[in-house]
Amino acid sequence: MFSYRHAFHAGSHADVLKHAMLIAMVRHLTQKPAALTVVDTHAGAGLYRLDGDYAGTSGEAADGVVKLFSALAPASPAKAAIKEVAPLLQDYLETIAGFNPGGQLKIYPGSPFIVQALLRQEARDKLKLFELHPSDSKALASNIAQLEAGRQVAVARLDGFEGLKAFLPPPSRRALVLIDPSYEIKSDYQKVSACIQDSLKRFATGTYAIWYPVIARPEAHDLPRRLKTLTTQAGKPWLHATLAIGQAPERNVLGEPDQRQGLTASGMFIINPPHTLKPVLAAALPQLVTVLGRGRGQAHTLESGG
Repeated sequence: MFSYRHAFHAGSHADVLKHAMLIAMVRHLTQKPAALTVVDTHAGAGLYRLDGDYAGTSGEAADGVVKLFSALAPASPAKAAIKEVAPLLQDYLETIAGFNPGGQLKIYPGSPFIVQALLRQEARDKLKLFELHPSDSKALASNIAQLEAGRQVAVARLDGFEGLKAFLPPPSRRALVLIDPSYEIKSDYQKVSACIQDSLKRFATGTYAIWYPVIARPEAHDLPRRLKTLTTQAGKPWLHATLAIGQAPERNVLGEPDQRQGLTASGMFIINPPHTLKPVLAAALPQLVTVLGRGRGQAHTLESGG
């Protein structure tokens, strides 16, 4: 039950998509003076070392944040893969760079640290974090304690699907909820749908961001369709974005078999998205494919409704 560790996947292409969109949404939602509550139902450890055993073993950051930085933020701007970097990606790069003041990518912030860095003390924004994995929950609490954020951030070792209910609706009636379980257990797909159905009844005007893997499993294929149905029935707008980096070459540069396939695509489904999100994504997604794409199957999609 507790075998999944996000540390293996920190900084992957899926994290790039998820966190770039998360930054854009928090930026927009914190423009209004009223307090914002952000809830992360599956927070992980919150902070990861890219040169550590976990990330080093999987190598997924090499096809994600490391590759993006190498292409878009090189020491010589003349060598940049893309001359006019999309604002969404520029903001993401600058946010991640803020956690690596030495200039080298050694630390990757998970969603808890990314969000906390963007929240406002004066507006009394709040961040609620849930993590059930015993090791990651302990690491999360320890990492958050170093921020000395006081009451702004609360950490609980609870099932985020259940823990979320106590915070909807928030006192300020403004909330962003990030739901990104591992989906290692098939029942997670059903739990996500049930969670959204319940959450929209409790707080229909909240912004809900659901991450999911695009894999050859019926539950994964059906999830965005079910979310569209639930959102449409609630009369709310939605936005759906996917990023596929494609298959890795069968041979690496040394002519050896390349085993780096892993997850090749992921999606983000947003309910009540900020109106600014779709245009900035439309500019950023093609650039992500250009930089992170590995070959056959690389693509992106962007659609909206409601």
